[in-house]
Amino acid sequence: MSTLSFVQNKKTLIMEKVLIVLVVAAACSLSASAQKLKESQIPAVVKSAFMKEHPNTTAQWEKEDGNYEAVFKQDGKTMSSLIDKKGSILETETDLSANELPQNIQSYLKQRFKGAKITAAAKVVKPNGEVNYEANVNRKELMFDANGQVMKNQKEEKEDEDKEGKKGKQ
Repeated sequence: MSTLSFVQNKKTLIMEKVLIVLVVAAACSLSASAQKLKESQIPAVVKSAFMKEHPNTTAQWEKEDGNYEAVFKQDGKTMSSLIDKKGSILETETDLSANELPQNIQSYLKQRFKGAKITAAAKVVKPNGEVNYEANVNRKELMFDANGQVMKNQKEEKEDEDKEGKKGKQ
C-alpha cells in the first residue's frame, strides 16, 4: 500500500468518525427539544381541556418536558397552552410584539440592554389569573411579574439555593 493510499484511507476514517459524531449530536439535540405530535397521539383528557378553553380552535401539538403544548391562533394572535397529562392547563402564552409589552418593562429593557433588540415577547397567564411577561433579549429570557418587576429565573433560584446551602455548612 502506498503512502498516499494510507493517508487517504486515514482521512476517510477520520471524516466518517466526524460525520458519526455530528449525526449523534444532531439526534440528541432534536430529542431535547419539543417533539411534534399528531392529534391522535394526544390523550383525550388533554384535548378536552384545550377544547373547553378554546372551542372551535385547531392546534399543532408538541410534547415538552412531559406536558402537552397546543400552539394555535386566536383573534389573530399566536398562542400556546401548556397542559399536563391529567388535563390541567398550566399556562397560556400569547405572543406580543415588543411595543405591546407594558411600558415599564420596555423602559427597563431599553435601560438595561441599550441598543439590543427584543427578539420575542409574550404574556403568560396562569390558571389562577396570575399574569407574567416574557422578553427575549441578547439570547436571555427574562420574566416579569404583572407590575413589571424582574422575576428570578429557575437557574438563578438554583444558584441562590446552592449559595445558601454552602453558607449554612460553613
